[in-house]
Amino acid sequence: MNLPNSLPDYYDDLALSFEEAWSLIVAGVTNRNSPSHMPAVGTVDALGVPHMRIMILRDASRDNRTLRFHTDSRSIKAEQLSQNPATSVLIYDTAAKVQIRMSGKAHVETTGDMADTAWSTSTPFARRCYMAVAAPGTPSVKPSSGLPDWIEGKQPDEEQLVNYRANFAALMVEIETIEWLYLANVGHRRAHWQWDPAQNQWAGRWLIP
Repeated sequence: MNLPNSLPDYYDDLALSFEEAWSLIVAGVTNRNSPSHMPAVGTVDALGVPHMRIMILRDASRDNRTLRFHTDSRSIKAEQLSQNPATSVLIYDTAAKVQIRMSGKAHVETTGDMADTAWSTSTPFARRCYMAVAAPGTPSVKPSSGLPDWIEGKQPDEEQLVNYRANFAALMVEIETIEWLYLANVGHRRAHWQWDPAQNQWAGRWLIP
């Protein structure tokens, strides 16, 4: 059977598949409607149990192999990463029929220029969640946002937010592997890239889907 003409150029091209993967990843930073805007991020706890959650992608740097997310410095995932930096990131684009799996090491930055800039450039509403009195995951006897009553349903100003800066952190993931899966009726395509620090470049190969 002949392959249909509608197949993308990257279908049988490893280099183009890599380019498309990064194009889809980076799109999530600025396009709120992109599937990569809210990937699933995985961490591992002290007992080796995996934990997944959806997070908003704030920045992606191909040159630095990094993804940036924001989190509460008091969160469970921040504690997990302090003990085990192993991290996974999963994206699935339904329209493109592409799954991208990434793995690497992550760390949490609470101070420094990057964390300060990430805090100051976030909207007041986005920063309001860091005003929670107790840490995320703290048991509660009733349904609650955790926010103080005086700010519930309101937008805080800079003066009100300043005391909660310490609760904010940038979660930085340094990518070490990227795995690509393109779904097609005529045959799926799967590829894997591993960062080679000795060669300072990505090494890719095809895999059987």
